[in-house]
Amino acid sequence: METLRPWFHLKSVPGIGNHLFKRLIDRFGSPQGALAASPGELLAVDGVSRRVVDALRASRAPGDAAAEIDAARKRGYRIVTLNDADYPALLREIPDPPPLLYVSGNLAAAERCIAVVGSRNATSYGVATARQLCAELAQLDFTVVSGMALGIDTAAHEGALGVHGRTVAVLGSGLNQVYPPENRRLAERIAAGGAVISEFPLDSGPDAHHFPIRNRIISGMSCGTVVVEATRNSGSLITARLAAEQNREVFAVPGSVQSFKSMGTHTLIKQGAKLVENAQDIVCELGQFLAVPAATAAEPDGASRIEKRYGLNAEESMVFRAIGPYPLHIDELVRRLAIDAGRLSGILLNLELKGAVQQLPGKLFQSTEDTGP
Repeated sequence: METLRPWFHLKSVPGIGNHLFKRLIDRFGSPQGALAASPGELLAVDGVSRRVVDALRASRAPGDAAAEIDAARKRGYRIVTLNDADYPALLREIPDPPPLLYVSGNLAAAERCIAVVGSRNATSYGVATARQLCAELAQLDFTVVSGMALGIDTAAHEGALGVHGRTVAVLGSGLNQVYPPENRRLAERIAAGGAVISEFPLDSGPDAHHFPIRNRIISGMSCGTVVVEATRNSGSLITARLAAEQNREVFAVPGSVQSFKSMGTHTLIKQGAKLVENAQDIVCELGQFLAVPAATAAEPDGASRIEKRYGLNAEESMVFRAIGPYPLHIDELVRRLAIDAGRLSGILLNLELKGAVQQLPGKLFQSTEDTGP
């Protein structure tokens, strides 16, 4: 408890928001270091004014910090700080990461994350597409991150859970106030194998201004964000914008040109978002994340039906997943997978012998699935 109280103390100082909190930690290493720093040392930090220095020097640890920490412990939650080893690595890189995360579950699951978000009032097409896409991502050993809202978010979490994959829900409320209440059971399922997280105090309600704030966490802990169905004014477009600002990939699933619920995603595609039809489209953009062969989802049955049919090992599966039905040059595969060309050639030969891929003239390779053996 004593190691957490300085984090609550520094966070409570007027004028110290998430941006400045991170700069102080980067400069002094810990809240204790910032609290003990001299006025001169503090003023040398970008963004620290004399008013902030005075507020910090006059501050005291909030009286309810100990009660909040104890309440989290009694509920079985963890409070993870920016300095903790299991704080999501990509989230730590954004300019304004939350200093504290309340965690129900295990943040070790928050690796190789892809965010999938979209409309709360989704169509049956959107729900089915999100569920299928997230099942595919989970089988490729990615963690699906979403906001546990109704509609696309719920479908995203359920798609990953349906294949025993990992998923993380980021709430716009405190962990004691799961929102929407219809998803309380879903939150329990997510925490059992992944994590439900929030930066808001335990009893915080789902205030409207919380949701745009939490969206930076969804995009910030993910290497890419996929938008499935969104109107022109959808909050999902905020998440996509934040992802772009955080220098992360942005993807969008196309829909019907006659549906206003696809207007937001089509706008993203016009602005340069990668058009997504399946998980393979995402993998092709994020090949560097497959440099280490991925394990199957969480159960032996996590491997795809196709990979089982061909009897592929983990290394062969990694390469097979990067090859689609359209011809791809071996040099492009080397770039996407960050793998040695000689080693890749041997894997491709094994895939050819097993009938999973075929080689075309000019060192081009494609999956045989369209014409299957």
